[in-house]
Amino acid sequence: QVQLVESGGGLVQAGGSQRLSCTASGEFSSIGTMTWYRQPPGKQRELVASITNSLVTNYADSVKGRFTISRDNFENRLFLQMNKMKVEDTAVYYCKMIVTAQNLGAYWGQGIQVTVSP
Repeated sequence: QVQLVESGGGLVQAGGSQRLSCTASGEFSSIGTMTWYRQPPGKQRELVASITNSLVTNYADSVKGRFTISRDNFENRLFLQMNKMKVEDTAVYYCKMIVTAQNLGAYWGQGIQVTVSP
C-alpha cells in the first residue's frame, strides 16, 4: 500500500516563506509525475505545480516566480518552496503522485493547512 504524508504547513506572515514536503512510503517500483494542489476556503481544488520524473515543471500563473517545485527521487520526496507568500495562498495543500505499484495509480496525501496572515 502506498501512502503520502505532507509536512511543513502552518501559519506564516504575508511576504514570508514556507517549504512543504511530501514523502511516499510503501511498496512500489517507480513514481512518475508529482503534483501539488491546493484548495482555498470555499473554493475548488486547483493545480499549483507539477514536476515530471524528467524534471519538467509546470506552474499555475498565480504562483509563477514565487513557488518552486522539486523532487528527490532517491528519497521519494516532493517539495514546494513558497516565497513572497500572499494571503490568497491560504489553502489546504495536497500532494499527488502517479505511482507504479501493483498497478499504475494516482495517490494523494491527506492535505496540510497553510495560512498566510496579512
